[in-house]
Amino acid sequence: MNAALISVRALTKTYDLGETQVHALRSVSLEVMPAEFVTLTGPSGSGKSTFMHLLGCLDRPTSGEYLLDGNNVAVMDKRSLARVRNTTIGFVFQGFNLLARTSALENVELPLVYAGVGRRERRTRALEALEMVGLGERSDHRPNQLSGGQQQRVAIARAIVTRPRVILADEPTGNLDSATSVEIMAVLADLVGSGITVVLVTHEPDIAAHAARVIDVRDGLIRSDTRTDSLLEKAS
Repeated sequence: MNAALISVRALTKTYDLGETQVHALRSVSLEVMPAEFVTLTGPSGSGKSTFMHLLGCLDRPTSGEYLLDGNNVAVMDKRSLARVRNTTIGFVFQGFNLLARTSALENVELPLVYAGVGRRERRTRALEALEMVGLGERSDHRPNQLSGGQQQRVAIARAIVTRPRVILADEPTGNLDSATSVEIMAVLADLVGSGITVVLVTHEPDIAAHAARVIDVRDGLIRSDTRTDSLLEKAS
């Protein structure tokens, strides 16, 4: 049996606001396996975004243990954390965060530029990533020449171009209509089918239900952890 890709034990995050303490996450424990499609859902202020930031090594827990691909994140220095963010994790956000004056291909290449990858390999891998999200024929289009769904596909291609083990998606359908949202969830399901783990935050129950596992977060606690019979997973 495969080892867990993500393993957290008693993960806690408390913010000190003067004389007030905000308990954003309260001793959360869970495991996520390789190639699993997981959604974190719950109302605003439930702790799901805080949890996502901890999983993405964008913040440190107050206490608890976080193992990512068997490595203890808590003991990593800043350089090691940056390396993990650039290689093991891919990020997708609600706002597509694309550079307006550059093509889809150049936007997807950007993480590889920062990683020092040569031009020829950058182009090959960026085109490969765009093909994976169904945009190979639009590689020369700028963001203003693409629909919202296509822009989010470019953002997903940018997230996978570094060949990460896990994609963390924070409200990736928040700026999209219902039909386009379903298309984006199908793209993410295809990535899971190719072996990538996807953990997605959403406050929309209908979007959450597309994943194979739905975790409901309330008041910094996991209230339920449910395996679903996802229609998307059946179709993929």
